[in-house]
Amino acid sequence: MGRAYQNRKDSMAKTSDAKARVYSKYSREIYVIAKSGGIDPGGNLALRGLIDRAKKDQVPTHVIEKAIGKAKDGGGEDFSPARYEGFGPGGCMVIVDCLTDNPNRTFGDVRQCFTKTKCKIGTQGSVSHMFDHAAILAFKGGDEEAVLDALLMADVDVSDIENEDGTITMFMPHTDYFKAKQALTEAFGEIDFAVDEIQFLPQNTAPITGDDAEMFERFIDMLNDLDDVQNIYHSAEL
Repeated sequence: MGRAYQNRKDSMAKTSDAKARVYSKYSREIYVIAKSGGIDPGGNLALRGLIDRAKKDQVPTHVIEKAIGKAKDGGGEDFSPARYEGFGPGGCMVIVDCLTDNPNRTFGDVRQCFTKTKCKIGTQGSVSHMFDHAAILAFKGGDEEAVLDALLMADVDVSDIENEDGTITMFMPHTDYFKAKQALTEAFGEIDFAVDEIQFLPQNTAPITGDDAEMFERFIDMLNDLDDVQNIYHSAEL
């Protein structure tokens, strides 16, 4: 599971180097989460986690505050989540998560990315059953056994735990995300998480080489260029 996670991180690092676009994606998601769950990070754990991730990705404070202020005022667009699934170059599986104020436009834009790179967009559920919807938490220091004990005592269903170079990484169902964070905080105090995310992790990876690898890079770049696309999950192993 850890390798699949790292493959995705490496791929995202290659295709998310446009700062303005990264800021825009975080701004939109912060606005949606704050508008639906409240603007106080203390009472909206999803918002607090998202803000922490934004800061780690070097999103400026004024961008975060502007998005929260927009949610507080009740103005702005009404975005709704949209998820598209299909098969990318080399037969790899792909999930594309979007936030959109115009589903018809977004579907057309995403479908064009698939068709222009000779990929196939599928129906809802066509590939997502081959991914684990997992929460991932990681921090430096601590004792692996003590961490596992704290999670198990809180009835967190830990699917995997790794300790590499002093960094402990835990994987669990996304439904246990808040329970796991609370259990770790109660056991070890405030933690500076190196990784604090919910992702779709592929159960199996698909090696991509040659022309397929070049087409895959183009496919991902096209998707990342769409304002409505928030996250891309895939099973490709480059």
